[in-house]
Amino acid sequence: MDLASLGGLLLLAAIAAYMQTLTGFAFGLIMMGGIGLTGVIPLREAAILVSVLVIVNALQVLRRGWRDIAMAEFIPIILSSLVFLLVGYWLLGILLAASLHWLKLVLGAVIVLSSLQLLLKPAPLEQRSSTGSFVFFGAIAGLMGGLFSTAGPPLVYHLYRQPLKAQAVRETLVAVFAINALIRLLTVAAAGNMPSANFWWSLTTIPVVIGFTFLAKRWPPPLSPATMRRLAFLLLFLSGVSLGAPALLTLIGDIS
Repeated sequence: MDLASLGGLLLLAAIAAYMQTLTGFAFGLIMMGGIGLTGVIPLREAAILVSVLVIVNALQVLRRGWRDIAMAEFIPIILSSLVFLLVGYWLLGILLAASLHWLKLVLGAVIVLSSLQLLLKPAPLEQRSSTGSFVFFGAIAGLMGGLFSTAGPPLVYHLYRQPLKAQAVRETLVAVFAINALIRLLTVAAAGNMPSANFWWSLTTIPVVIGFTFLAKRWPPPLSPATMRRLAFLLLFLSGVSLGAPALLTLIGDIS
């Protein structure tokens, strides 16, 4: 990995960690979108890196906050998400075998749809949703986590509608993402899909994630949560369109 590629990867990790700490999600989406656009490392290896960094971020967050995890919601979510994580990882292999453009198109669409969700303010529910709903959204999170190590958006929206304290929602989400990331890494190792030697340079992003997570907690910007959500939306929407549109045009050209 040359210095320019490594510098770009470090910058992406810094932005993703900062936004994740301030908004509670979007780490994987920003990293995968940015890497897909720049091509600094292959997308399959990018998903591995995101899994590692999600775990690093979670260890910082959960070191003190693990007691706030909402166990009644966490258990059905994690059980269904782990099953569908394996399905998502299997689908990743199919997309890669078909064409890299298909993978970029699906990833771009996921990022765009996730960014649009940021414009929706979750309307709080008076009563807790059914256990089946947590199983359903956990399954979607697992599917997205298996594909791209980006398990967040639909589950984030559903949990923030529940009559739970914001801190409980954040800690529960972080715990789900961390366990999904760990199981995904174990799945990669079991399948023998270990990354190339150049990948290990990308682990220099770990201290960057730690540092920018601390900075965002210690000195958050003087911006309202609504403004932060708009910034996250703009960043994700542009990256998703930039990634998916060229892939779509290429695929249409191949068909015609």
